[in-house]
Amino acid sequence: MDADDRDALILPVPPEPFALILGPAMRGASGNALETSLRHMGLRPERAGAASDARIAVPCFRMTFGAVSVLAGPAAGTALDLVDPEHPLTSLLAASLPQGWRESGDCWIFIPENDRAAAPSREQTTRMREFFKMMVVLIDLFDASHIFWSPARLWSDAPQFRASIAEMLASGMPPVLHLVAFRRREAGEGATMVTRGLALFAGQELEARIPAGWTVAEMVRRLSRLALDMMLNGPVLRARTTRGLAAGEWIGLTPGPVTGNRQSMVAVEFGRGD
Repeated sequence: MDADDRDALILPVPPEPFALILGPAMRGASGNALETSLRHMGLRPERAGAASDARIAVPCFRMTFGAVSVLAGPAAGTALDLVDPEHPLTSLLAASLPQGWRESGDCWIFIPENDRAAAPSREQTTRMREFFKMMVVLIDLFDASHIFWSPARLWSDAPQFRASIAEMLASGMPPVLHLVAFRRREAGEGATMVTRGLALFAGQELEARIPAGWTVAEMVRRLSRLALDMMLNGPVLRARTTRGLAAGEWIGLTPGPVTGNRQSMVAVEFGRGD
């Protein structure tokens, strides 16, 4: 990966991601009407026949946008189970989902077709960028109120997500809070905070013990800054110490090993003074 290739640093191809949106604009539309609306948005849909993924109900479409190909359709029960906002592993950045969201028929899922092994890195980056462009278009088409981003297992306000992704595509600055979840965990000797979804962009996640007296907001502020640096500049390759946000504050970063299929975890320590 070239150090000066900004897109390659912030838009890698994730391991089987998907996005799911909740929007009423296409409610009750026929398959033909849906296909026409998608085509008018430049998405080149084709009927995929019987859904080739258990997470997609019918009608199932294969859509192309530039170099990216996506399977799309109404979210099946399997997908709705995966995005359940009441599940303890699910995070919510947006307001609560409306009552009856699951039964509304307003949830659509979008799954990039993944052939990472056959594609060079730069081509993969282009496809992921175009996937994000597609999601901006789809949020508008469906008048979506909420969006679920699977790498972080995170529900967000769809208009805010759309605006932040559009800004990322224009400026290269990734919207950390919409792409990475920050999760508090209770540990034996106190609480910790870990990221989820950062590995998509940097190959690593962060874990930090919460110092006594620190609020969740203070931790998110600091960890999101570290996450942004990793998304832009790559993973933490060796142990190091850097300055913190407050005067006299320091941050210790220690990358851990990759074990099995699990991503490397970077241990974060916050301190004050010399």
